[in-house]
Amino acid sequence: MSPRRNRPKGSDPSDRSAEDDRSGRYGGWQSTESWQGEEWSVRHVAGASAEGKTYRCPGCDQMIPSGVPHVVAWPEHSGVDERRHWHKACWNAKDRRTSRVQRSRNAPRF
Repeated sequence: MSPRRNRPKGSDPSDRSAEDDRSGRYGGWQSTESWQGEEWSVRHVAGASAEGKTYRCPGCDQMIPSGVPHVVAWPEHSGVDERRHWHKACWNAKDRRTSRVQRSRNAPRF
């Protein structure tokens, strides 16, 4: 007996582009923004559409619980595999953030 397939044969998700995924399945509106010299597709996800999964925000490294409105962003030139889910506030503050440096308790702060 073969293992169960969750998708039909021949449908490799890495072959799909961001253009193929413009359906309204996330229940929000989409725009294009420029960040770090690239164009990014940004989709705002309504809370009711965000049911079922939790995601980790790359801006603050905290979890986005199921049912919370958030933003999905990915570079326009890449496929859907590059999508990242952000808190709205983290996405808006992405230019003001610095990299998170993990220090020990007794480390100097400079």
